[in-house]
Amino acid sequence: MNNLHLGTLLLGALLFAVPAAAPLSAAEEAEHPVFINADEMKWDSAPPGLPAGAKATVVYGDPHKPGPFVVRLMTPAGYKIMPHWHTRAENLTVISGALYLGGGDSFDYSKAHALKPGGYHYLPARMHHFAFTDMPTVVQIHGEGPFDINYVRQSDDPRGQVR
Repeated sequence: MNNLHLGTLLLGALLFAVPAAAPLSAAEEAEHPVFINADEMKWDSAPPGLPAGAKATVVYGDPHKPGPFVVRLMTPAGYKIMPHWHTRAENLTVISGALYLGGGDSFDYSKAHALKPGGYHYLPARMHHFAFTDMPTVVQIHGEGPFDINYVRQSDDPRGQVR
C-alpha cells in the first residue's frame, strides 16, 4: 500500500472518530474543523435587534466581529421582520418551514417570495427587505461580520421596545 493511500485511509478514519464539537473560539476557528449536529446547538433568545419570539444560535464565528460567521434563527408562525437592511451582504438558507422575503421600504405580503426547505437567498449589502413566516421556521444565515440590522423606520426597531 503506498503512503498516499495509507494517509487517505488514516485521515478518513480520523474524521469519523472525532466526536462532534461545539463552536470554537475565534482564535481556534482557523486551525480546527467544526462538527456540530442540530441537537447539540444551544438556542437562546434572538438578539434585541430582532422582534421578540425568535431563538438564535451561533454555529460558527462571531457575527459581531470581522470574519466569517454562521447563525441559525428559529421563528414561530406569524413572525415578522419589518423593512431593514444590512451593511454587509447576507446569505440565507431555509432549513425547515418557509420564509417569505420581499424587497423595498414597505412591508407588503403580496410582494414576498416564498423560500422552502433547502431554498437559498443572497441579498447584496444595503438592500432594503422584509421577512415573515406563516409556520415555525428555521433559517441559516452566513456571511462576513460584523453583522448588523438597520430598520428603514426607527419606529419598527425592536431595540427601543419593551420585550
